[in-house]
Amino acid sequence: MIFEYSGRHIEVTPALKEHTEDHFEKIEHVFDGKASKAHIVMEVERGRHKCEIVVNWRNEALTATSMSADMYLSISQAVGKIEKQALKLKKKVIDKSHKAKRASTIVGAENEVAPEPPAARIVNVNGYEVKPVTIDEATMLLEDREENFLVFRNAEHQRVSVIYKRNDGNYGLIEP
Repeated sequence: MIFEYSGRHIEVTPALKEHTEDHFEKIEHVFDGKASKAHIVMEVERGRHKCEIVVNWRNEALTATSMSADMYLSISQAVGKIEKQALKLKKKVIDKSHKAKRASTIVGAENEVAPEPPAARIVNVNGYEVKPVTIDEATMLLEDREENFLVFRNAEHQRVSVIYKRNDGNYGLIEP
């Protein structure tokens, strides 16, 4: 990291520079070792020690200002604010890249055919009673039922037949 120092109404001593650089070394892992530039402005005004830090990193400008009665404390607080901003920016970049879909999956998805719906299952219903009735009686029984069909034994020839309700309001008869 490249440091630039400016002092307003204060001489930037080597001790202040060393204190600042020590704090930045502790948060160097946040910046991933990528080259960045930090401009530190130290100012004393009416007994208040103000530290302003501007860090240019990842095409972003991170800024922090802190004011206290001690310059060392102001530097520590400002570096802490820069760390929070850098972590927030880094998390935002990571989240954005994790939400993005890989190009290979997008290209592969275009070539794929839509999955087929699952095959229909056969549900076995036990105990369906088949009574011998005439066709007229079967239509009356079908009107009383909620189901749209009725399986019955035709009383005329004793074969199993099916009568069902059609969409047009009529009845259909299936005889083997």
